Amino acid sequence: MDGILIGGVDEAGRGSIIGPLIVAGVSIHESKISKLRDMGVRDSKQLTARARTRLYDEIISVADHYHIRSIDSCEVDSSVFQKGLNRLEARTMAHVIDRIHAHEVYVDCCDVNPDRYRENIAAHLDRKPVIHSMHHADRINVAVSAASILAKVTRDSSIQKIRKRYRNVGSGYPSDEKTMSFLRQWVAKKKCAPEFARRSWKPMRVMLEEFEQRTLF
Repeated sequence: MDGILIGGVDEAGRGSIIGPLIVAGVSIHESKISKLRDMGVRDSKQLTARARTRLYDEIISVADHYHIRSIDSCEVDSSVFQKGLNRLEARTMAHVIDRIHAHEVYVDCCDVNPDRYRENIAAHLDRKPVIHSMHHADRINVAVSAASILAKVTRDSSIQKIRKRYRNVGSGYPSDEKTMSFLRQWVAKKKCAPEFARRSWKPMRVMLEEFEQRTLF
């Protein structure tokens, strides 16, 4: 194939209170980038669940390399309690970048400072591709859009497994009243947070603290 390998890396589930944080990466030769656009690849948030699922297989079939890494709630909590969620995500993105073998990589930046985030990723890389750290890269760069779809479909699959076992867990985000109602009922009954929930998230901390106060009085 002609052209260099272009990579895109993105995450799904960073703001969730239930389930894993997923980081995915895709690399594809420059000459095939147009295939992603022709397939209808764009930011996963702009697509229906059915469209994302269809595109997942199509992206894998056309990509030269892809890699997906899942970070469970316990690992997220450990980093958040140490005020290091951005560092965790940077390390994970570096892990993914090393495995997609791209010459040039675009990443969706979670840090307010894109240059600092790029440097954090670079510090953990075995290889040294050119890194472009950008806000809203999933809307701007089609390789990042492809990665966002892989991450979102993988994340949705993880939530679906939890939903099949426990039901009524909602989307897993704090803005979802079904999710928060599920967690309140769990804490009231089990006197702890579920292992798949993030204890470091403020709504979960508040819930646990309120329960502890009630038991004291």
